[in-house]
Amino acid sequence: MYIKSSVVLFGVFAFWITGSSGSALENLNDACLQCLCYAQTGCDMNHGCTGGYCGPFNISRIYWVDAGSYYLLPSDDPLIHNPWEDCAKDYHCAKQIIRNYIEKFAKDCNGDGVIDCLDYLMINGNGGYGCQFPLERSSKGREWLQRFQECRP
Repeated sequence: MYIKSSVVLFGVFAFWITGSSGSALENLNDACLQCLCYAQTGCDMNHGCTGGYCGPFNISRIYWVDAGSYYLLPSDDPLIHNPWEDCAKDYHCAKQIIRNYIEKFAKDCNGDGVIDCLDYLMINGNGGYGCQFPLERSSKGREWLQRFQECRP
């Protein structure tokens, strides 16, 4: 009897945390990732590194570390070069950085009761600890939001 009660309580807790009966990442599909990429750089696959941000998702080294330091190649050695740049510039590797970061920080940033792609945009734009702040408060945030809205079907 105790085990069944624990399972029910865990299910209620999971629903409360994610806002649904599924994972907080259930809305992080390829279409959402494409729009997150488009919001950042127009999804420019040739975007190098500028001002400490790299690749089509404009990933910083700090973001990469917070996401678990995902590597493009298992043999990458952070003491030899900057593997975060290599991964951030590779679309498929960068998508894994984004997934890891969002999995770590996923929550309902805009308070609408659902964790969706707009929340993921807010997490990317404001950082995992400040996602509740409206993107409209900065010119860069307004630019991301406008491009994101253009991309969404």
